[in-house]
Amino acid sequence: MASALLELRGIAKFYGHRCVFRAVDLVVARGTVQLLTGANGAGKSTLMRLMAGLQRPNAGSCACHAAEGRVAYLGHATFLYPGLTALENLAFWKKAQGSRLTEADLMALLERVGLERHAHERAGIFSRGMAQRLNLARALLVAPELLLLDEPGTGLDSRAAVMLREEIVQARQRGAGIVWISHDVAADAPFADKVLTLEQGRLHEGGQGAATP
Repeated sequence: MASALLELRGIAKFYGHRCVFRAVDLVVARGTVQLLTGANGAGKSTLMRLMAGLQRPNAGSCACHAAEGRVAYLGHATFLYPGLTALENLAFWKKAQGSRLTEADLMALLERVGLERHAHERAGIFSRGMAQRLNLARALLVAPELLLLDEPGTGLDSRAAVMLREEIVQARQRGAGIVWISHDVAADAPFADKVLTLEQGRLHEGGQGAATP
């Protein structure tokens, strides 16, 4: 599939004798948002870590077609350094990724997530919501082609939640493929092309979201 950024074929994951999920097929195309839902413990985060290449499946294949360095993963851990300021955190990740962004570019990114006034404050004193916004800025550093979001709304207030959804819409418009784990299906489904549910070890398509043309 020429437009596919990620293809999962017959994916299965076991922890010992316990099956987390099996026979999972999923294609993430450019310019689409897939909303992934399911009960706590259903295996959503495990499935996303497989998509990100952080874990390996016990069966099946996972093929990523995004350009090297253009995959961004936002998980439950923020990957932030508490002793560094918000700006220093982004500068560290910029250097690690070999990005040519300037300090002005990093400040503009902090402004996008509403943290420009806190650029020179240490991340270790940030609230959970502020840390999550900085984590989102980190994920957006690479202008990702494939964006994997595991409950990105954690800790966000209503204003920041609006900002998050706007960033997801803009990433989709730029042609990114997005997989988004959410527990707030009613609020988030209008921004998705498809709603998927992981239940009893199987992935089911729950219907189309409002973002589908």
